[in-house]
Amino acid sequence: MNFKNTFLWLSALLLVVSCKTNPFTGESNLNFVSNDQLFPASFEQYNQFLKEADVVRNTEESRRVKNLGENIVNAAERYLNANGYQGFMNDFRWEFNLVKNDQANAFAMPGGKVVVYTGILDEAQNVNGLATIMAHEIAHALADHGAQRMSAAQLQQLGAVAGSVAVSGRSESTQQIFAQAYGLGTTVGVMLPFSRSHEAEADRIGLTMMAIAGYDPREAPELWKRMQANSSGQAPPEFLSTHPSNQTRINNLTKWAPDAIAEARKYGVTSFK
Repeated sequence: MNFKNTFLWLSALLLVVSCKTNPFTGESNLNFVSNDQLFPASFEQYNQFLKEADVVRNTEESRRVKNLGENIVNAAERYLNANGYQGFMNDFRWEFNLVKNDQANAFAMPGGKVVVYTGILDEAQNVNGLATIMAHEIAHALADHGAQRMSAAQLQQLGAVAGSVAVSGRSESTQQIFAQAYGLGTTVGVMLPFSRSHEAEADRIGLTMMAIAGYDPREAPELWKRMQANSSGQAPPEFLSTHPSNQTRINNLTKWAPDAIAEARKYGVTSFK
């Protein structure tokens, strides 16, 4: 089996296993890791993280993080119920924590566990900026991006094994060339674009959810303008990054904001915080 046939075989397998529908896009996504498998491990890791982290409690900022998260999740539930996905979040255990850390970062874990670092609050600057950040993270959890990344990584490993078998009778140098080419090719050509597509998808889903929750999606590109101004040009080229460039995000969010506003109107939201 040559590399081309290996790639075609993996592509066919990908089509077979891509069978879980994303309720926000209507697309069928790669995902063969069930909530029953993933969520308990995620909850355990999250609890362990909180034990070791400096969690901020009972402050105005921590309450804002919690209330904002709950508002966006309620908006997502309204959207899901209206579009025939009642009970979609039954297995989720939403939790929102502010953690003292200077990094300008936030993250979500499968099943609805979200962390916001204090270091990103200056970037957020206002409630709509924070809503942009949190809606993006909540969208990652809702879209099962963690499970999709795990599924893709498993297929990448499977492909490496299949390719190694295919060239096992060749010279050692040929095997080394395959391993290097496969690793670089699948990372730059598949895994990094896959990650960037998740980030863009979370931006778009998050924009709609924050709008339905009453937060102004037109403020989202303003957040990324601030992020861009504070990045000091340190970001790698987009094709070598897990995330779209700041400018790409600014352009996308500016383009998508009117659609989010139009969607929010369907739920009676005509003005924003």
